[in-house]
Amino acid sequence: MSTAKLKIAGAWSGILEADLNEWTIPFLKQQILTKIDNNCSSSSSNNNNGSINLICAGKVLKDDHDGTHQKKLVEFGVKNNSKILVTRVSPDHGKELVAEEEKTNRLQRLKAAATSLATRHADGSLPLEDFNLELENQSGEKVQLGSENDQRALMMGLMFHGKAKQLVKKKMYEDAVEVLAMGEESFSLCDSKVVELIDNVPILQIDMVWCYFMLKDISKLSVAGKRLEDARKGIERSHGKESTRLRLLHGNSHPELALHLRLELLEAIVAYHSGNIEKAKISLNSARSRYLQLQVPDEALSMLMGMGYGQKAAKRALRMNRQDVERAVNFLIEEKAKKQQKLEDDIRRRNEIMEQKKFGVTPLKKAVDLQKLKELVSYGFEKELAAESLRRNENETQRALDDLTNPETNSDIQLFIESKKKKRLRQAADATIERLTSLGFPRDSVVAAVRAYGTEELALNHLLEQNQTNANQELTAPVADNVTAPIADNVGSSSGVGEGSSSAANETTQNGDLSGFEEVQRDVEMEDELTEDLQSEDAFSDYDMELTRESEAIDEYLALVSV
Repeated sequence: MSTAKLKIAGAWSGILEADLNEWTIPFLKQQILTKIDNNCSSSSSNNNNGSINLICAGKVLKDDHDGTHQKKLVEFGVKNNSKILVTRVSPDHGKELVAEEEKTNRLQRLKAAATSLATRHADGSLPLEDFNLELENQSGEKVQLGSENDQRALMMGLMFHGKAKQLVKKKMYEDAVEVLAMGEESFSLCDSKVVELIDNVPILQIDMVWCYFMLKDISKLSVAGKRLEDARKGIERSHGKESTRLRLLHGNSHPELALHLRLELLEAIVAYHSGNIEKAKISLNSARSRYLQLQVPDEALSMLMGMGYGQKAAKRALRMNRQDVERAVNFLIEEKAKKQQKLEDDIRRRNEIMEQKKFGVTPLKKAVDLQKLKELVSYGFEKELAAESLRRNENETQRALDDLTNPETNSDIQLFIESKKKKRLRQAADATIERLTSLGFPRDSVVAAVRAYGTEELALNHLLEQNQTNANQELTAPVADNVTAPIADNVGSSSGVGEGSSSAANETTQNGDLSGFEEVQRDVEMEDELTEDLQSEDAFSDYDMELTRESEAIDEYLALVSV
């Protein structure tokens, strides 16, 4: 055994001889802990391995193993005469480090999932899911803003913002600040002209400062004025002066009132902590006035609830319509119609995605463009034929049209479609055979039944009737000693029905097969979280606030500025 001398300093100082090829980080910690306190047993020292940190060459030596291999000191770059600094760590600090590492890993997963989702849904790829992420304006209409890169950045920003809002609802403000920062970074990647058209970025800025307030982070609040200044300018750009553009979108509704209340309150708080008491008073009084405007009369609320509307929906409708009951009812009716329309649109889009998956993907893994397909079908071409031509030609209409009008390529496409249909039938038959065989029927009988009857239901009925007939014959037949019915586990096969399926399975996406398409590396759990957050929102979610905490803050800071 060759030993090396390690120079230890810090919580214990001295020379320690170690076998670099055999010793691990936990074992080295155990030896040092023993030196620190000779009264500790080896077992108890081992239990306290986390109570010290080892730093060598500027790096913390962490136990790193994958369950099968535990790294030795030499693998960490520890050499003869290496200097190792020993620092004590409290148990609570150790827990904090673990929690911080878990948080960092989760944020990394969140960013990777948002990037993956945005990339897939912005570049025209066929969705892996049964839905599309699409940008909509406040009227629920699909919009195309900027380039593909702009679309991707906007989607990522919206996903991060949606996630942060859910964290705020759970009062997880520190986590929300970090996710909001990721959203801000994503939005910054967009063309500034695109960003100026939307109010998501200024609302994100307001949400960020709100988190500072809820965390009582005075240092950040005192310098948050620039954020709020940018937010006010951004809202005016996107909503128009005095919200004129918003009026055009929502008629006589005033969804922005609560947002302006929060903005003025935060401006007052920032002014107060910056020493500008007069500005704080003006903003607080304005916020107080808006708060009183947004108070819902009990009588009006009771009237709407008496019509069958829920309390939350009724209160929101009244607040956004200046307590006017008639306008609030119209608002609720319109919102119900919009939700119904969205549900129908989602079902239609889900069906379209299923259809696109049937057509396969282009050589560059894009979905067949259904609008271009509709155009070709309007010229009189069969749908499947037109779809295959578009798929082969990367959705380029003219090239697809050239192939369809060329007798040779048209014939080739038709042959391919027939081949693909046969392959699907073979695969369906093979799957049916496997399912019926798993029920205990002899494979040769199953193959014969599927060939003869085609569908799984008819084949199953035939097999059950056959079984019943055989059972009745056994009851009337003379008993013979040691006679058993042979079970033909391997008699026959699905090769008659699915002949050639092996070679068919090797077709690539170049021929429209989706094999390998589902193998994209995905963090499904995190992707589901992100899309669930988006699906829980509507056009008015950013303006719908309870205002209880805002009311308390207004009173609190009015008392402070009145002193």
